Amino acid sequence: MAVPFRKVSNTRGRKRRTHYKISENVATTCPKCGEAVRPHRVCKNCGTYKGKTVVEKKEEE
Repeated sequence: MAVPFRKVSNTRGRKRRTHYKISENVATTCPKCGEAVRPHRVCKNCGTYKGKTVVEKKEEE
C-alpha cells in the first residue's frame, strides 16, 4: 500500500480544499399555490407534486 513520502503542509492542503464550499439551498415556486418549494419535493402548503395532489391537507377552522 502506498504511503506518502512527506507530510503535506497546512498551506498546500488548504489550497486544495478551497473549492469545497457549501452551496445555498435552491428553491422553486409551486405552480399551484406559489409557495417556495425545494426541487423534487412535495409542496408543504398545498400537498401537490408535478401538478397532482399527493397529500390531502386538512383545512383548519
